[in-house]
Amino acid sequence: MNEKTKVASLSILSNSSLITMKLIVGIITGSVSIISEAIHSTIDLAASLISFFSVKISSKPADAEHPYGHGKFEDVSGVIEAILIFIASIWIIAEAVDKLIFPKHINPSSTGFIVMFVSSFINFLVSRKLYKVAKEKDSMALEADALHLKTDVYTSLGVGIGLFLIWITKLEYLDPVIAILVSLFILKEAFSLLKSAFAPLVDVKLSDNEIKTIKYIITKYNSGFCGFHRLRTRKSGDKRYVDLHLVFPQDMHVKDAHDICDKIENKLSKCIKNTETMIHIESCNNDCSNCKFKEISACKNEVKKSG
Repeated sequence: MNEKTKVASLSILSNSSLITMKLIVGIITGSVSIISEAIHSTIDLAASLISFFSVKISSKPADAEHPYGHGKFEDVSGVIEAILIFIASIWIIAEAVDKLIFPKHINPSSTGFIVMFVSSFINFLVSRKLYKVAKEKDSMALEADALHLKTDVYTSLGVGIGLFLIWITKLEYLDPVIAILVSLFILKEAFSLLKSAFAPLVDVKLSDNEIKTIKYIITKYNSGFCGFHRLRTRKSGDKRYVDLHLVFPQDMHVKDAHDICDKIENKLSKCIKNTETMIHIESCNNDCSNCKFKEISACKNEVKKSG
């Protein structure tokens, strides 16, 4: 079991424990905000299960059916998790509005807010671990799971504070109001997650900083070629794909051109993790007025010699 799978298993274990604890206390106290948190944790559990299986599948090597690997399974899982959060949030808001219109008695208890504070602390520890591994392994599935737990940290803390105020003030309408505010916060986080997870599915380019790094690395070797164009980038799970056209002098040997391509590919793979590069070699037309690197290009020097 690799590190990504192990940390996904930890999320499943923590969410299962918190669901049980929240449901018991929510039923005893009659608090819709605690029950809403139990529902939120149930969605987190579903997300953790999706994350667990997606990281297992995405770790498989490329095969005949998936020549570019299985990385996009993580992106698909992120989209599914975001949709699950949307559904849960809308359901919680509906329940809270119903309770505002038709108030129900709450049995305020110190147990309620203590459970919420404990839940918040546990989720803080687990989400921090998930984020750490997600960043190290560039895993969208783990990042999505970490986001679920991060929202649970804030929402559990908010519900705990609300229940503490109800316990002191006896103002029971605070319970559904807090549940609505919690749900609105979750909806905002869900939108951010959906945007991040959906982008790789439609082959959005890499970040501006990554593209800037790619161009910088290419131009480090520009003394051996005349120019480059048609630079394209995309991402699939934790894999990055780069392809471009390099223009070489007409009389350059294929082996020399190939060696330069190898150097660029190796440098890119070292500087930007999990990067695969495809370079198409082209011959220049000996028109150095259009040469992007004419001040140092081998193409220009060759034309000078022939003149």
